[in-house]
Amino acid sequence: MADGPTQRIGLKGNQHLPGEAVWLVREGRGAGERKFYLSNLSADATLKQLAATIKARWICEQAHQQMKEELGLDHFEGRSWTGLHRHALMTMMAYAFLQSRRLAAAGRKKRIACPPPQPSMPAIRQAILDHLNRPSPRRCPHCDAALDQPP
Repeated sequence: MADGPTQRIGLKGNQHLPGEAVWLVREGRGAGERKFYLSNLSADATLKQLAATIKARWICEQAHQQMKEELGLDHFEGRSWTGLHRHALMTMMAYAFLQSRRLAAAGRKKRIACPPPQPSMPAIRQAILDHLNRPSPRRCPHCDAALDQPP
């Protein structure tokens, strides 16, 4: 790939020297559509590793889209890098929590031909609010055990 260091060559000005070797992958899709990818996996990588690496990007894109649409990642209006980083961190933490609740709601059962529908983000958000608003159980001051009856 031509991303190496620049060097002045004759009258041509600065030219990029060859950089590191990369894979150029072409994916043929239905209706003649083609997609191209660059990957810097090692030369001894298998086709399965290459495809898994390329397809892993889809998961990241889906997560980013959900964080923007459902959790307001793109609603930051501050003027500092620190504020932006804090906003992004809080959004990612909320997304991780929501995903853990979604996985817990789905359970870890054996997959079947037609899995049950996943709970939507608004349903999970409501479950979080219900969890946060429920009264916490009384604890024993001596042994920290939960007491049966609320005060």
